[in-house]
Amino acid sequence: MPTYDYKCAACGHQFERFQPITAAAVRKCPACGKLKVRRLTGCGAGVIFKGSGFYQTDYRSEAYRQAAKKESPSSSSGGSDGAKPDASAKKD
Repeated sequence: MPTYDYKCAACGHQFERFQPITAAAVRKCPACGKLKVRRLTGCGAGVIFKGSGFYQTDYRSEAYRQAAKKESPSSSSGGSDGAKPDASAKKD
């Protein structure tokens, strides 16, 4: 559930409310009681993914992983030996 920021246009009171996404926006100010509260646009919060299963590569098939190993340059090549030609170069 996200935390929403609100501000009352009548008294200037700012507050946060932890609500489900499906909940209606707060309209009544808890400080003055007037129906002048507006939801503020916030920057959001950082999402933290813990554990495995959150990356696209976690669900790759075994055949895909084997093909990727064949295509990737080996780490013992020393760098420039397996360099590919520039893709922007025109062929004659």
